[in-house]
Amino acid sequence: MESVVDSAAASSAPSLAVVVPCYNEEAVIAETTAELLAVLAELESEGRISALSKIYFVDDGSRDATWPMLETLARKNERIVAVALSRNRGHQNALYAGLSQTCEDMVVSIDADLQDGPENIAVMVDAYRTGFEVVYGVREERESDTRFKRMTAEGYYRLMQLLGVDLVFNHADFRLMSRRAVDTLLQYPETNLFLRGMVRELGFRSTSVAYARRPRLAGESKYPLRRMLSLAWKGVTAFSIAPLRAITVLGLVSGGLALGLIAWVLSVKLFSNSVVPGWASIMVPVLFIGSVQLLCLGVIGEYLGKIYEEVKRRPRFHLREVVGAEPVLAADVESRGASIRSLNTQVYDNVSD
Repeated sequence: MESVVDSAAASSAPSLAVVVPCYNEEAVIAETTAELLAVLAELESEGRISALSKIYFVDDGSRDATWPMLETLARKNERIVAVALSRNRGHQNALYAGLSQTCEDMVVSIDADLQDGPENIAVMVDAYRTGFEVVYGVREERESDTRFKRMTAEGYYRLMQLLGVDLVFNHADFRLMSRRAVDTLLQYPETNLFLRGMVRELGFRSTSVAYARRPRLAGESKYPLRRMLSLAWKGVTAFSIAPLRAITVLGLVSGGLALGLIAWVLSVKLFSNSVVPGWASIMVPVLFIGSVQLLCLGVIGEYLGKIYEEVKRRPRFHLREVVGAEPVLAADVESRGASIRSLNTQVYDNVSD
């Protein structure tokens, strides 16, 4: 009788998908796979997830042996799905592609280096089972990061909060989302992805799990300073118009300085005989105002560039190959998102009526 009850409980357990974006991760793939499979096996044995749970590895155009390793693993283990993008599309697009391939009840996204610790997945699953649809992994300790990395990362989160962007402090892309949350995220049509900001826009019931970040298993970080700055700027321009408003303030300040300089020149001319002919009084304001104008044009150009990329409506990714499951094409994802948007519009219209 007990075995029947246990079997029924196991069959009613939610299924879990773990999405792992990969770029040149051949040094960590074997250990990452073993650790994630062990976590899934333990959760399944405890009846917290179903036997239908899977791991989705997304190869983001790696130039090493990452894809051959993933392909072999997917053919040997039915729990593993290997997804290859046609070219490198960046971490956020690779993660989005992985999310679009899942069909499980809940989805966890985690980086291949496992610095965020797979042991925290169990805590996230427990939070999901109590009713939370989004569970954020928050880095409570970052001793494995360099001092410069900690300072710049925390400074970035504070800057984003100052600009009015709703972010979870010290949260990157280690999170659990319910099926409804993932499907809702997939209806966002924007090309410039900043997922840690977009997930906050969903508004579903959420909580956080604090953890200490682990040292990287092997290899090197795929987010050097250049990419970190690019992601930071993408987050600012995607979720805040504060830089555009700052242009107005900068214009007022520069105008005030120009008026002050004019007043000073007139006062020297009218009340002093110590006027020295020269180019300083002309060149200084010209150079100052010119630099301000170029800065303003640069900020406006960034926003225009984002608009240009969005209106082209190009697919975020193209699949080259999927091993272990039927592929979900980018067009299918767009169609699914359009269907959900249409349904939401109908619900809104019914409520309005």
